[in-house]
Amino acid sequence: MSDWLISLEGTEAGHQMALILALSAAFLHAVFGALQKGRHDPWLSRGAIDFFYCLMAAPFALFVVPWPEPHMWVIFLGAFVIHLLYKLFQALAYTKGAYTVVYPVVRGTGPLFTVIGAYWLFGETFTGTQWLGVGVLLAGIFGLAVYNFIFLTAARDTLGIALVLAVITGLFVALYTTYDAYGIRATADPFTFLAWFFMIDGLVFPVIALLRWRGMAAPPVPGPLLVKGFFGGLVAFASFGSVMLATRLDKVGEAAVLRETSTVFAALIGWLVLKETVGPRRIALMALIALGAVIVEMGG
Repeated sequence: MSDWLISLEGTEAGHQMALILALSAAFLHAVFGALQKGRHDPWLSRGAIDFFYCLMAAPFALFVVPWPEPHMWVIFLGAFVIHLLYKLFQALAYTKGAYTVVYPVVRGTGPLFTVIGAYWLFGETFTGTQWLGVGVLLAGIFGLAVYNFIFLTAARDTLGIALVLAVITGLFVALYTTYDAYGIRATADPFTFLAWFFMIDGLVFPVIALLRWRGMAAPPVPGPLLVKGFFGGLVAFASFGSVMLATRLDKVGEAAVLRETSTVFAALIGWLVLKETVGPRRIALMALIALGAVIVEMGG
């Protein structure tokens, strides 16, 4: 499979595959966010998810994929640090603010800085039409955040710090997207990067979650949390793995922008699955996000 995937790099078929992977990552990331949104503490949820995807990745990293080249160990160290900081800021943001406000700000900040980073690191450029699409998509995402902010009734006293943390988290989204794209292109076999990344990335947060769980006055029953972690680990593999492969096959900036249609999928999941109210204003903002993604793709 690795040889087939590598053969698609730089081809029209590779571009189409990258499009499919990026949109798949968007949907799966919305599912991932919905799993984190539940009744459990976000630190515990993330720790359970990381534990399972570390456990799942270990056999593939150690016994299936080719061993990493010597230069990859420094790259893995960088990825480990960047993703750890990203998850710390994300958990802090979710602790301080409502999911429906924090999530759009994180996802809206990320692609803008990823496009800029891809220009400096990979020499990628967007056409004027594509920049228009980025603007339309960001207007929809931030409009959704503002709408949720206006009608939010809970946790308003900590909303300011939550929004600051959300912007910082978005910057780390851009950083890890461009850095991971660099890492997955630096090894001969992309699945070597994926397997080792998931194993290394899942080492720390389970320990943080366990310490937090033990320190709680009334810790939750571990069974449901572990079930969430198992399914979350599977979704994380598919979501993050898809967008990383997309950045190897085609433009990093385009993959990052298309992935942020996850905000649309998140709202649809909230409406259809979580039975949240979705009025005409939110529908219009979601349409803006989808329109922006279409403009970016068609303007390339």
